[in-house]
Amino acid sequence: MRAHIITYGCQMNEYDSHLVASELVSLGWELVDSVEEADFVLVNTCAVRGKPVEKVRSLLGQLRKEKERRGLLIGMMGCLAQLDEGQQMAKKFGVDVLLGPGALTSLPEALKANERFWDLTFREDVLDYIPPPPKGALSAHVTIIRGCNHHCTYCIVPTTRGPEVSRHPDLILKEIELLKQAGVVEVTLLGQNVNSYGKDQPGFPSFAELLRMVGGMGIPRVRFLTSHPVNFTDDIIEAIAETPAICRYIHLPVQSGSDRVLRRMAREYRRAHYLERIRKIREALPDAVLSTDIIVGFPGETEEDFQETLSLYDEVGYDQAYMFIYSPRPGTPAYKHFQDLPREVKVERLMRLIEKQKEWSYRRNLEWVGKTVEVLVRGEAKEEGFVQGHDRGNHPVLVPASQAPVPGLYQVEIKQATPHLLFGEVVGAKAPAPIPCPWPRG
Repeated sequence: MRAHIITYGCQMNEYDSHLVASELVSLGWELVDSVEEADFVLVNTCAVRGKPVEKVRSLLGQLRKEKERRGLLIGMMGCLAQLDEGQQMAKKFGVDVLLGPGALTSLPEALKANERFWDLTFREDVLDYIPPPPKGALSAHVTIIRGCNHHCTYCIVPTTRGPEVSRHPDLILKEIELLKQAGVVEVTLLGQNVNSYGKDQPGFPSFAELLRMVGGMGIPRVRFLTSHPVNFTDDIIEAIAETPAICRYIHLPVQSGSDRVLRRMAREYRRAHYLERIRKIREALPDAVLSTDIIVGFPGETEEDFQETLSLYDEVGYDQAYMFIYSPRPGTPAYKHFQDLPREVKVERLMRLIEKQKEWSYRRNLEWVGKTVEVLVRGEAKEEGFVQGHDRGNHPVLVPASQAPVPGLYQVEIKQATPHLLFGEVVGAKAPAPIPCPWPRG
């Protein structure tokens, strides 16, 4: 039997897909690269914004035709599966296996069933499973906490992934040790709110303590996603400053620079608190690379509110930003109680913010020209003759393919910058040595 997995959404979904892929292999399934080769197609869905939902709807329509033609088994998992919207979609398109994000360990039972199998429960044993290291990978994700206890009015995650549940530290450290033995040189700790790690379990280490523990395991690079400004405490900043393996890349979503909008979002902090966190980070970590998430056109956002977001961007001077037009999500308070802004208003504001982001990213990237940085080179770039990787600050870096013939960690001198890319030349490789395999071609 052959299976194919299609993944939409965040790094948490990528990790979950790896988890179920390894489970499928353990059950004797062969993983294949296309729908046409598969007997079972499993779609891992995202429900944070409307666009990935529409992609899933279109895909399921295509899969239903394959099912009618040759009896294809269709599975659906992830955040959309947990919602009424997704369940209605599953009924319409004949989905056979439906698993919520908290029910992934039900997959073996689902595949044994001779009828439609749906499980939308939140099972804590999903945190107990340690997937095998990704084959040949130099970087990997490790989930440390699932769910979220914050209830932002625009966000569906607390509904789809449930309350915060921290994973046992022994399991986290064991998984990371296995990744280290397999040659992984970069680990990213994942959670909807990693900063809250341990708060729900008496006796567990805090997130700052976990960072120190993981940072002392011998993995060259440790990263984490995603943080919440309310929970990004001083001890976390201190742990980063005092643990060399922790990359000084900090993604701290602000969403808006307007206190009025932040209240409507139920973000639990205000502009002054956020900027105080930034000040503390800059003070302790002057070389930190800062990125953020910003929602443009939240219901009720005025031009004055948007100007406050632009001014906050200038005050912080972000290196990178992920910017989104507000997308109404059924089931959220904002969807129920707030009237959406006209799309043309949201698009126009997003365009202005993108220009601001380009300006700051270019300014920040120029500061790296002439410096030598450690780059994890991972694969071929779109630009002919180059391979691409990222430095410890998450900047995409391109180097000539002839200078980095195999994946690995390299010392790279930055020669040129654009708003979104750094170009450099390799000045040396850094242990552990690159893995001895050529770049895949074709």
